[in-house]
Amino acid sequence: MSRIAVIDFETTGISPAVGDRATELAIVLLERGQVVDRFQSLMNAGVHIPAFITQLTGITNAMVASAPRAETVMSEAARFVGDAPMVAHNASFDRRYWQAELALAGLAAPQPFACTVMLSRRLYPEAPSHKLGALVQRMRLPQTGAAHRAMVDAEMAAALLTQMQHDLRVRHGVAEPDHRFLMGLQACSRAAMPRWLARQVAAAGALSAMAP
Repeated sequence: MSRIAVIDFETTGISPAVGDRATELAIVLLERGQVVDRFQSLMNAGVHIPAFITQLTGITNAMVASAPRAETVMSEAARFVGDAPMVAHNASFDRRYWQAELALAGLAAPQPFACTVMLSRRLYPEAPSHKLGALVQRMRLPQTGAAHRAMVDAEMAAALLTQMQHDLRVRHGVAEPDHRFLMGLQACSRAAMPRWLARQVAAAGALSAMAP
């Protein structure tokens, strides 16, 4: 199974389209369900952090004032990720910031994103909440610190992804729930998912039978 980069941003607001910027970035690199590397940095984008964001994340203007420039952090992050596909919890949010911050650094953002929120809705429709903390607590996955710091959230999302891949193998017979498979799964409706899963498992079995 190829490497997957699980990412989380802390930011000054909800959208780079209205001038919000990233303040912290963390990436957990997974291979075969194991953490093989980590990247984390505060980042100075030259913008003010509102007080309510500081209350939420604990990241202050003084902290980012001494942090590396955002362009430097994003260049290092892009090298760290390489061509690995990406995963995030509520991926539309992190994808927007990944693309926007890389664009400001003059870099491309070709990586496809899978979303653990969408995947959890397909795999665990009975869950009362699909928020990251609620899912982690429900599944009794490890929590390494307070939420709303990038590395803590990235590690929780990585643990959730690993659990999802385990459940796909054990409960649904998916031999290789790699990133491409996850992208297909999240694109399914809940109603179509059982039939789609059955087709994928059958196709994988047929390929395995044909192998020498």
